[in-house]
Amino acid sequence: MERTIRVLVAKPGLDGHDRGAKVIARALRDAGMEVIYTGLRQTPQQIVNAAIQEDVDCVAMSILSGAHNTLLPKVVDLLREEDASDILVVGGGVIPGEDIPFLKEKGISEIFTPGTPTDTTIEYIRNNIKRR
Repeated sequence: MERTIRVLVAKPGLDGHDRGAKVIARALRDAGMEVIYTGLRQTPQQIVNAAIQEDVDCVAMSILSGAHNTLLPKVVDLLREEDASDILVVGGGVIPGEDIPFLKEKGISEIFTPGTPTDTTIEYIRNNIKRR
């Protein structure tokens, strides 16, 4: 029997809106994944600590605040420092298209912008996690 995919859904920074994160969390759960939602206003270190403690396969961050070019790469860097770079990291939210190549270069595997069907995100995670 295959292990259930575990996803940490996180809201980094001072962003106070979590509707999108809750929609994704529910969609992932309904797709059979185990979801851990950290809530609002998480620091990159808090996100990484939770990801390691929960032994997740994927960290999915939702951000609307405009701090994506700083906060999302910081999570990737901290995961590397903790020898946890096997965790898939994806992002979503209001992220300008011109920032996406930079984020991917910094280690964010994929960015899902508003209007992306939840099935697209689900399939991406299923197809890109590293089985442990």
